[in-house]
Amino acid sequence: MQFSPDYASAAADMTQIGDSLADCALGTSVRVLAVDWDRLDPAEGRRLRALGLDAGAVLRLAHRGIFVGRDPIALEIGRMTIALRRSHALAVSVEPAPEEAPHPAAERPNDGTIGVPA
Repeated sequence: MQFSPDYASAAADMTQIGDSLADCALGTSVRVLAVDWDRLDPAEGRRLRALGLDAGAVLRLAHRGIFVGRDPIALEIGRMTIALRRSHALAVSVEPAPEEAPHPAAERPNDGTIGVPA
């Protein structure tokens, strides 16, 4: 067995199209394919949609908890980090998105030129 020195690329190799978000490795950038809203309470579904967790969203698995079931799971969506229960993450189907950052601001330089016309 060979180990890749690049943790992010190794983690991306472990995610397959249609895997659940709960099965992704830490540091993996993924795109949401679908959410099985019927598995979630309607109020929880509204909260997740309001936080940006819906089909097409690119996110990154940032942390897993230490409790039984590895709850909660921390996700980077846009400019925020949210905690998600593993039971909710099981309802989210994803595909690898190693070429995309969780949000555009992650790739911009912080030199004060953002939004300034060239």
